[in-house]
Amino acid sequence: MARDPDTIEREIQQARDALATTLDELSVKADPKRFVEAGKSTARDKLSDPRVRYVLIGVGALVTVAVVRKLFK
Repeated sequence: MARDPDTIEREIQQARDALATTLDELSVKADPKRFVEAGKSTARDKLSDPRVRYVLIGVGALVTVAVVRKLFK
């Protein structure tokens, strides 16, 4: 049974539109800027935790003391 060329053309156009929509959604999800912003947000959340902040300050102080001792020894 032969199909009407207009029907086939309409189906092809619908498939193209669906593909274009899918590609647009994928480009939004795979945007590198989105990943960078998510990473920044996660880092800010972790650093706002006082336990993490104080541990980093302590480690920084120890490294500073070690470097100063090494320089003046």
